[in-house]
Amino acid sequence: MTPAELIRLTALEMAEGLRNKTFSSVELTRAHFARIHEVDGTAEAGIHAFLHLNETEALRVAAEVDELRAGSQADTLHPYAGVPIAVKDNIVTIGQPTTAASKMLEGWMSPYDATVVRKIREAKLPILGKTNMDEFAMGSTTEHSAFGTTRNPWDLGRTPGGSGGGSAAAVAAFMAPWALGSDTGGSIREPAAFTGTVGTKPTYGSVSRYGLIAMASSLDQIGPATRTTADAAALHELIGGHDQKDATSLQTSWDGLLAAAQRRDLSGLRIGVLSELQGPGFSDGMRRRVDQILEMLGEAGAEVITVDAPHMRYALPAYYLIMPSEVSSNMARYDGLRYGNRVVPPGDATVSEVMAASRAAGFGDEVKRRIILGTYALSAGYVDAYYGSAQRVRTLVPRDFTTAFERVDVIHTPTAPTVAVPIGEQLSDPMSMYLNDVLTIPANLAGIPAVSIPGGLAEHDMPLGLQFQGPPRAEETVYRAAGAVEHLLEQDFGAPFYTRAPELTPAIIAEGEHE
Repeated sequence: MTPAELIRLTALEMAEGLRNKTFSSVELTRAHFARIHEVDGTAEAGIHAFLHLNETEALRVAAEVDELRAGSQADTLHPYAGVPIAVKDNIVTIGQPTTAASKMLEGWMSPYDATVVRKIREAKLPILGKTNMDEFAMGSTTEHSAFGTTRNPWDLGRTPGGSGGGSAAAVAAFMAPWALGSDTGGSIREPAAFTGTVGTKPTYGSVSRYGLIAMASSLDQIGPATRTTADAAALHELIGGHDQKDATSLQTSWDGLLAAAQRRDLSGLRIGVLSELQGPGFSDGMRRRVDQILEMLGEAGAEVITVDAPHMRYALPAYYLIMPSEVSSNMARYDGLRYGNRVVPPGDATVSEVMAASRAAGFGDEVKRRIILGTYALSAGYVDAYYGSAQRVRTLVPRDFTTAFERVDVIHTPTAPTVAVPIGEQLSDPMSMYLNDVLTIPANLAGIPAVSIPGGLAEHDMPLGLQFQGPPRAEETVYRAAGAVEHLLEQDFGAPFYTRAPELTPAIIAEGEHE
């Protein structure tokens, strides 16, 4: 197979080819680095999905896999050994910088691996590098990176979503078969929707957060970014499971996810549609496409049921008090003294002046905005009125989900109200960026699993996402629904959706547009 053919395989197809010795891991890994060098470029000219490349180590691991596979230890290898992977830059890794896309951590090298990184190392997946993101995962466009904007492979003039736009763009542009991301209010699922890929936010606690740079600790969750539902389920099984280093980790096994994703059966599945989340703000193309898909689901044997969630409309304002409050607490450590890069003002500076100068230089505008908002919400005289009220509202969201799941197996919504926005459009209007999260935030507040898959094209011939949410720990049901709908739509499209991604060449990258 040619390098161009290799990189367009799914992760599971790559794993099968490696096991059958159709090609080697070194060939596969080199093909991906060649693609990265061809189209990733820089923030000024290219997709700019990666902040750091790990070429030497990745090729060493690939060569080790090939050697083991050729010898007597082939049976000891993990089924996915040799399949390359990318890692979001807020997940710590030994031997590579982990910056969370912030000047505050520029050049920082972690002395330990995150648990999910340890698991992919043990499985011998070559790590291609670290992907770009909104600074400290605060943003929905990947424009808030201190090291430049990531561009959407479907349209280089549009954002890939955020905060994990780098991971999604790398997967969509065939620079990586799969990647790790983190999701606090939609940071895996929204980029998946905007780039025509698949993204999963697992049940809170089902994947260890040890080694994830915290944004909002009660909401953060690591999960997979892939091109297919089956690939997402396979990676989820690999990284999931209990971790004694994470106090919130669940004592649950996640072994049946891939089988559920490959079941491809909708008969008898009860799919709920939220009546509250279909009003203003949803694009016309989005509404039309979702209505078409709901009709297809009914014809395929699913039972489509409208369910009520009266408190869901309060999820967005509650989130934007709870999240920045936790941000304020988590960011306090980055003061230039205990953690983070230090800036010393000229003259005989006091400790307070060093801290102020370090934080002013180290944090971008969006991080500062959320710290200020959270600090105000937690301040004396306001904490009960703002943070306390938001936490009380938070209890109502999972209650709505619990009531709905008594009638349905999964809940379906669009992943985002619109397609990807043009670069720069939301930089001067943070509120419009926050409103993009209205459909993804509820799952984080409730701690439930949610998967976004491609649903076709809407305005400007850009991808839209379909989201499926299930009860806590019901990943198998969610993957069953997502996989079955993906298969149904694949028949409608005539091919897997990811094969419809626009062609990218160095010339197109240089011009900033597609053919």
